[in-house]
Amino acid sequence: MFTALLGAVSQGILWGVMVLGVYITYKLLDIPDLTADGSFAFGGCVCAVMIVNFNMNPLFALVFSTIAGMIAGFITGALHTIFEIPAILAGILTQISLWSINLRVMGKSNVPLLKTKTIFSWLTDTTGISNAIAGVILGGIIIILIILILYWFFGTELGSALRATGNNEAMIRALGVNTAHTKLLALVISNGLIGLSGGLIVQSQKYADINAGTGAIVIGLAAIVIGEVIIGRVISFWMKLTSAVIGSIVYFVIRGIVLQFGMDANDMKVLSAVIVALALALPVISAKIRLNSAYSPKGE
Repeated sequence: MFTALLGAVSQGILWGVMVLGVYITYKLLDIPDLTADGSFAFGGCVCAVMIVNFNMNPLFALVFSTIAGMIAGFITGALHTIFEIPAILAGILTQISLWSINLRVMGKSNVPLLKTKTIFSWLTDTTGISNAIAGVILGGIIIILIILILYWFFGTELGSALRATGNNEAMIRALGVNTAHTKLLALVISNGLIGLSGGLIVQSQKYADINAGTGAIVIGLAAIVIGEVIIGRVISFWMKLTSAVIGSIVYFVIRGIVLQFGMDANDMKVLSAVIVALALALPVISAKIRLNSAYSPKGE
């Protein structure tokens, strides 16, 4: 059980990079970007091909997986901002096309990395620790760096304009900000992080699969909502980012525990949907209960 939970924490941290990407579009722009499923797999496929076919340094391969995700985000952003296609539909179009592109990139449905070096195998071979612990250590370092960079960036004038676009697009446009550019930039950054997460997961699991990103957006939304429920209402932006990662870890720990109790792995999609529904419904139910209690006569 301990080994399984440690593996779940490791996966939660690595997927947390993807959750941060989803957070940017979902919470800052109020756009559930469905590109995530495709860009996650795209980043992983590119990373695997670079390592296996081109014998590239695994760390440098992550740069290419990030760029791959950014390209996917740019395409969705261009469809939405230039051609004025609704954001959800633009994400669906990119996601669908990426399935075929991923298949072309790999040349087959999956690429194993069992005999190749990854950033995790470097650490395990050097120190003798398990792959799960290596994932926690390296993933934790990467997550901290990303949160620090995002916290700095969204504190700049450009980052503040991006956040304001999601809060009040009409107002920020009246101040002379090109909201099309801020949306495009947000989608590029978001999917860049998602592509990076795909590359990290591929190196951690030692294989890339065409269906790796299926359900990524659901996992991202679940983690964000779970994190908000756990942390509660916070004002600090860096705490909001941290809560998203905490939500990702809790989500995968829940999955790990359920699997340890014998749940069929094929039912995980249903579990994911139930977790998201409960996480979204509980705050609403709680608010209604408090409201009814406040207006109910005393003694009843």
